[in-house]
Amino acid sequence: MTLSETLPDDRPLGQAMLRGLRCLCPSCGEGRIMNGYLTLHKACPACGEDLSHQRTDDGPAYLTILIVGKILAPLLLVVYTVYRPEPWVTIALFSTGCVALSLALLPRFKGMMLGIQWSRRMHGFGEA
Repeated sequence: MTLSETLPDDRPLGQAMLRGLRCLCPSCGEGRIMNGYLTLHKACPACGEDLSHQRTDDGPAYLTILIVGKILAPLLLVVYTVYRPEPWVTIALFSTGCVALSLALLPRFKGMMLGIQWSRRMHGFGEA
C-alpha cells in the first residue's frame, strides 16, 4: 500500500477545479479569489485560506491560447468554406471573438490552476 492509498482525499481535485473555474476559493467555495482581473487576494475573504502560495505563472495563458485556437480555427474553416465572407468581415469577426474569448477564459484558467495547486497541496498549500 502506498501513502496515497491510505490517506483519504480531503481535497477533491474536480471540486477544486470547478470552484477555481468560477473564480471562487477552492477551500470553501464562497469567497471570490480575484482582487482584480488577474490579481489574487492574499487570503480568501470568506474562510481566510492563505492563497499567497500560488504559482500559476504562464500556465493560464498557455491554456487560453490552446483552447481559443481549438475553438476558432475549425470555426474559421467552416465559416470561410460555407459563407465566403469578405476578408475585412472575417478579420473583424474573428479578431473580436479571439479577444473576447481570451479575456473571458484567462482569469478562469488562473483560478482553475490555483484550485489544482490547492487540491494537490503544491507550493506550500499542504503546510499546516
